[in-house]
Parts: sequence; structure tokens; C-alpha cells
Amino acid sequence: MISSSLALSALNTSRRRQAVKEKCYMDKAEVLSRYKVGDRNFVEADLRQANLTEANLSRTNLSRANLTEANLSRTNLSGANLSRADLYKANLTKANLSWANLSGADLSAADLSAADLSWANLNCANLSGANLRGANLTWAV
Repeated sequence: MISSSLALSALNTSRRRQAVKEKCYMDKAEVLSRYKVGDRNFVEADLRQANLTEANLSRTNLSRANLTEANLSRTNLSGANLSRADLYKANLTKANLSWANLSGADLSAADLSAADLSWANLNCANLSGANLRGANLTWAV
């Protein structure tokens, strides 16, 4: 009886871990298909090294998402919630981040050249080593 309970518990734990993994990890196709049907909630999504070039992700919730080394060049992230997101070494060249919430985000070593950060919330964001050449920071806080 005890061994079957332990086996069932281990199976349930394995299923929970798989469900968490499936819930969190997404590729570009899944993100775009979910966005297309109206889903804007990508909290804690694992998008490390994802290529989301030129995607329209305006008004999405990507808080605490892992976007380390992701390619987000020319991506529309206007009005997106990227609070506490990990954008270390992300390529955000010419990205539209106007009105985005980047509070507490890690943008260290990110390429934000020519990005539109107008009206963006950068409170407590880590911008060490980030490339901001030509970025629009009008009214960013």
C-alpha cells in the first residue's frame, strides 16, 4: 500500500512538472498563434533565444518572462508589461517599446539601438552595458 502511494505521488509530481514545463516554455509559433486568438498573458514564459523579429506583441503581459538573448528586433511591444522580465543580451533594435512597463527588467547588455522607448516605465530597470544609441527616450521614466 505504501509503495503504491509513493509511486502515485511520484507520478503526480512528474505530471505537475511536465504541466509547468508545457505551460511556461513557448516557441514563436505558439506565441503568435495564441496572440492571434486574443491571448495576451505570457507571464513567466520561457522564450530564451526566441526569434520574434517583427512580431506584433502589443499590450501583452510578459512580466517575469525569460527573454534572454531573444531576437526582438523591430517587434511591436507597445503597451506591453515586461516588468521584471529577463532581457539580458536581447536584441531590441528598432523595437517599439512605447508605453511599455519595463520596471525592474534586466536589460543589461541588451541592444536597444534605435528603439522607441517613449513613455516607457524604466523604473529600477538594469541598463548596464545596454546599447541605447539612437533610442527615443522621450518622456520615459
